[in-house]
Amino acid sequence: MTHMPDTKGALTPQRPLSDLTWLRVGGPAEWFFQPADIEDLSGFLARLDAQVPVFPMGVGSNLIVRDGGLRAVVIRLGRGFNGIRVEGNRVIAGAAALDAHVARRAASAGVDLTFLRTIPGSIGGAVRMNAGCYGSYLADHLIEARAVTRGGDVVSLTPNDLNFAYRHSDLPDGWVIVEAVLEGSTGDPDALSAKMEEQLAKRDATQPTKERSAGSTFRNPAGFSSTGRADDVHDLKAWKVIDEAGLRGARRGGAQMSEKHPNFLINTGGASAADLEGLGEDVRKKVFQIRGIELQWEIMRVGEPAPGEGPQAD
Repeated sequence: MTHMPDTKGALTPQRPLSDLTWLRVGGPAEWFFQPADIEDLSGFLARLDAQVPVFPMGVGSNLIVRDGGLRAVVIRLGRGFNGIRVEGNRVIAGAAALDAHVARRAASAGVDLTFLRTIPGSIGGAVRMNAGCYGSYLADHLIEARAVTRGGDVVSLTPNDLNFAYRHSDLPDGWVIVEAVLEGSTGDPDALSAKMEEQLAKRDATQPTKERSAGSTFRNPAGFSSTGRADDVHDLKAWKVIDEAGLRGARRGGAQMSEKHPNFLINTGGASAADLEGLGEDVRKKVFQIRGIELQWEIMRVGEPAPGEGPQAD
């Protein structure tokens, strides 16, 4: 096992990850690191063998960790990285701050970042994946992000540096977002609060929010140019082509495509990561056979299959 640098934070070998993902599946991380602060993170990465893979992990809301686990140092930010403060119409949020918390804190100060309210996950993941909802995207609001590089340097990144696209940024592998500066329009706090309540009601009426899921399983198959902004949207939706293929409620082991929203992959109880990913691949295959559309995963899948399992499709 690779020698690890000394840290102020918590460094744990063979840490199970299943309890840290919303789907509740997955094997262990070879090493699991929770840095105490930015200096601890920077120093750790600077001293870590450059050949050792690093995987930054948020709150596991958009993630399948395969059953054999991750041969990497998994870095998860917590206390010390979850602060939120408002300066005028800008919100400075630590990467570990939950999207919903940022939306509420901004609204209470009269800043409209309400699109974040129903997005599961944390700000670091939202930056990395250009999270969006209700026609707004992180790319539309980001002024600057701070990150720690794989070599331990602390850098500032502009939207141009990140080269945002639909559910994508060009953040290099192993870099860890630690903070984001977001800007929103001003609004009445009570009106913004009411807007978020309406969004929550709409979400709960149409999505399986009481189930173990990881949000949307597949990207919408068309309708976005390189910017990923709302004016690029067409009408072809992943849930619709899945439904038309007769896959609403489809099952594999303990995995199911939700009856309520067929683009939500859920763990009905006892599913393995292989069940979930395998069902997703079944859906992709059938949709391609019927419609000629190749659905792209929105859920990130990482790690190794369990011993005896076949290789997983990318």
